Amino acid sequence: MNRLCLSLAVLPLAACATAGPAPEPRLSERETQELERLLERKTAGEPVSCVTSFDSSRLRSIGDNTLVYVVSKDQLYLNRLQGSCTGISRGDTLVMNRMSSSQYCRGDIARVVNLPSGAMTGSCALGDFIPYRTPGK
Repeated sequence: MNRLCLSLAVLPLAACATAGPAPEPRLSERETQELERLLERKTAGEPVSCVTSFDSSRLRSIGDNTLVYVVSKDQLYLNRLQGSCTGISRGDTLVMNRMSSSQYCRGDIARVVNLPSGAMTGSCALGDFIPYRTPGK
């Protein structure tokens, strides 16, 4: 499990628009199994464009293209990033450039920084947040 640290960046960046839905990211066999385990016995809901800001200890990366925000054992949000946040799968830190202090939304820009070197290793934009819930909970 990768732990990601989120912080409010000082310089705002313009959000990028994409033409059409993003292709399904390719995950390794291990990453696919981890995602399947997290989604096990949960049902997908309608995607939402924003979620309330969250505790970074509840955020997990699955490869460089997918984030999972674990709300509870019965609820999580899946986010397919627009572009690849190269480096998060190997433990680099995700830094969010938020326009609002209370929510993360589709189009918000994220940067990936290698903390020991200070080098930026990637950037991407958040996609829609797809809620997954255990039925009946």
